[in-house]
Amino acid sequence: MQYWTHLYTWRTWQEFLQHGGNSTGFPERRWNTVQQMQPGDFILCYLIGVSRYLAILEVTGEAFIGYKPIWSERVYPARIPVRIVMDLLPEYGIPVVAMANELSYFKNITDPRAWSAHFRSSPIKETQQDAEIVINALEIASEDPTFRDFDSRKLERHVRIYETQSGVVTIPEDTQPFMILDDDDLAEDSDDEAEVQPITHEEIQWLLLHTGSEMGLDVWVARNDRGRAFKDEAFAEIPHLLDELPRQFDAATNRTVELIDVLWLKDNAILAAFEVEHTSAVYSGLLRMGDLVAMQPNLNIRLYIVAPDDRRDKVFAEINRPSFSRLKPPLNQICQYIPYSP
Repeated sequence: MQYWTHLYTWRTWQEFLQHGGNSTGFPERRWNTVQQMQPGDFILCYLIGVSRYLAILEVTGEAFIGYKPIWSERVYPARIPVRIVMDLLPEYGIPVVAMANELSYFKNITDPRAWSAHFRSSPIKETQQDAEIVINALEIASEDPTFRDFDSRKLERHVRIYETQSGVVTIPEDTQPFMILDDDDLAEDSDDEAEVQPITHEEIQWLLLHTGSEMGLDVWVARNDRGRAFKDEAFAEIPHLLDELPRQFDAATNRTVELIDVLWLKDNAILAAFEVEHTSAVYSGLLRMGDLVAMQPNLNIRLYIVAPDDRRDKVFAEINRPSFSRLKPPLNQICQYIPYSP
C-alpha cells in the first residue's frame, strides 16, 4: 500500500462530493505521478486555507484521463477512481500543525515556514510513518470529534500551484508564493493558520528568473526592472543574470526585447520570453510580443503571457484581436498563456 496527500480547496472538495465522490483528479502534467497510484492506496485529503486534513480516500481502480466536468476552476484530467473511507467537516478536521511534533517534515527545520514546502504540489507521496500519524488522528477525530474554530473566510483562499523544472512553489489566486507562519504557529494543537502575503509582479518575475537560472540558462529581466527585488534579493544578484543582451537584432528590435519582463537564453540565443500581466493591461505585454513578431517574423522564440487564472478570458480576448491575428505568424498561434495554477 502507498499513501498520498491530495490538496483541495473548499470549493474543489465540495464539487468532488457533489459529483459523487468516486473520482478525483489532478493537473495533466502530474499524469506520470498519478499513474503510480494503485488500487488499495490511501489518499489523505488536505484542505488548503485552513491547513487541515479532513478525509481519507481509497483508490479503487487504475488511473485514467477524463474530461467530464467536475470542477469549476479547472478540468484536472489526470484522474483516479476512489471511494470515501471517512470524511469530516472542516471545523472537525486535524490541523497539520497539531501533529508538528510527530510528522517528519516539521523536524530539523530552522525556518518555521519550511514545512509548508511539503504542500506545494499534488499528489504528494507520503511515508508510511507520516501517513499513519495522520490516519490515526483522523480516526480518533471521527470517533470523538473535537470542534476547532477558524475564520471561515480562510475557506475562500485559493492557493495555486506553480511548477517549475527546478522545483515547485505555491502561488494562490490573489496571494503569496510562500505560506508564512508566525513563530508560535508550531505550538502543539495550535489552530493558527498560515498567514499569506499578497502576490506581486516582482514575485512572478523572481520565480521565472530563478527557474531559468537554476536550469543553467542565462536570464534577463526588463531593463527598467533591474533595480527591483523580492525576498530581500535584488534581481541584479540572481545568478546568470545578463548585464547586456547579445546584439543579434537591429536597434529597434533590441529596444523592444530589452523591455520584456523575463527572457531565458542559451549560448546567446533567446529560448523563451515571458510577459507577466499581474494587474497591468494584458494588451501592453501582447503589444511587445506583437512588435517582436512583426520586426522578426522568422524568429524562433517561445512566447508566454503569465497571468492569474481569473485573467484567462482577458488574455484570450486580447490575443485574438485583429491586429495580432493579422501578424505572420498570428500571435495566437505562437504565444501561449501560463496561468498561476497548474
